[in-house]
This record gives sequence, structure tokens and C-alpha cells, in this order.
Amino acid sequence: MLKKNFTRKNIYKKINQKIGFSKNFSNKIVDDFFNILTKELINLNKVKISSFGTFDILNKSKRIGRNPKNNKEAIIAARKVVRFKASKFLRKKINSQ
Repeated sequence: MLKKNFTRKNIYKKINQKIGFSKNFSNKIVDDFFNILTKELINLNKVKISSFGTFDILNKSKRIGRNPKNNKEAIIAARKVVRFKASKFLRKKINSQ
């Protein structure tokens, strides 16, 4: 079975087909949404979307990792990562399919 990703282009097309907005306007809506989401995550570290889920930032401290190819240890730098936790509504919806 070949897995296919759902991309921004697919979102543009769905908005264009369902709502009837032009392709350019649909592109702008999706791009603006992701830009706003990114900026808010940077500023607030948490974004909650009702009936969908919560995005938040986790601070990972530096640690020692191991390269599986050559078994050598290396230091993994401290970094921030985005975590997504699905809402109960979304989990129920996915699991009922």
C-alpha cells in the first residue's frame, strides 16, 4: 500500500472546491493560517484550537545520543520542538472510523 501525504496544495484545492474561493485566495488563507499559527507558537508557546487539539513548545535539554551506524556517541544540542495533542473530540472521531 502506497502512503500519500496530505499537503498544503491539497488543502488549497479542498477550500477551492468546497467554498468556491479562487485558487489564489485559497492559497492566501492557508498560508496566512500557518503563518499566524507559527508566530503565535513562537510568542505564546501554546495554541489551542477547539475540537482539534493543542500545539505547544517543549524545551529539550542537551543529551548524549548514539549514532546507530557507527555506534559513536555524540552530543545532541538543546532545542525546542513542537508537540501536538489531539482533543478528545478529534480522537473519538478518528477512532470511530
